[in-house]
Amino acid sequence: MLIEDHINMLGGSPLAFINVAEFGNRFVDMSEPYDVEMRKKIEAIAKRNAISVQKGVYVSVVGPQLETKAEYRMLKILGADAVGMSTVPEVIVANHLELPIVAVSVLTDECDPDNLQPVDINEIIEIAATTEPKKKQLFK
Repeated sequence: MLIEDHINMLGGSPLAFINVAEFGNRFVDMSEPYDVEMRKKIEAIAKRNAISVQKGVYVSVVGPQLETKAEYRMLKILGADAVGMSTVPEVIVANHLELPIVAVSVLTDECDPDNLQPVDINEIIEIAATTEPKKKQLFK
């Protein structure tokens, strides 16, 4: 999934430290955290290489536990298309440093709260690993 926007549910900010202004604006604009032109390039590369890429909103939550049925329902109501435990702090810092950002999240589990099954983390890691050749094509 090509990340178009995100929701930070981590309960904090990587910019919440005393000397943050030495590295960039403390109150960094996050109205468009993912570079539009870079996203267009990823979409074009995906299309040329027949790589299926969805677009959506990523929500970052505190782990390492996975979500309950009720949490998945809540996150969907909030507008999340995918859930993870990373990416957002790195994007915030990159925007703080005025670096252009593009991000792709590998979707490894459907997370359907009405049909939620126990998850094997090794299976999730294995599924993610199978996408490496496609990720290389997108980012190379």
